[in-house]
Amino acid sequence: MKKKFRKANALFEIDENEEWKEHWKGMPEFKHKDLTPYFSLIIHFRSKEDIKKFSKLIEQNITENSKSLWFPKQKITRVADKRYVDESEI
Repeated sequence: MKKKFRKANALFEIDENEEWKEHWKGMPEFKHKDLTPYFSLIIHFRSKEDIKKFSKLIEQNITENSKSLWFPKQKITRVADKRYVDESEI
C-alpha cells in the first residue's frame, strides 16, 4: 500500500535562486554519526529494591526521576553552544 504525503507549507521563504549557495562554496561538508539508539526498551520495577539491584547490576545511578539511560553508559555531549570559526579571520 502506497502512503500519500501532502505537501507541507515551508516554515521559511524558499529562495528559488539559491543565492545562499554562493556563501557556502568551499565549506567542508558537515557529517556526524547517527546517534539514535539501535533499540529502546521500557523496563518495569516492582519495588525500590529492584531498582537498586538493577542499578548496581548495570553500574549506573537510577532514581525515580530517571527517564532514560544508555547502556553502556554514554558521555552526553552538548553542541548547541559550539560554533565553527574560520581561523583566517581571527
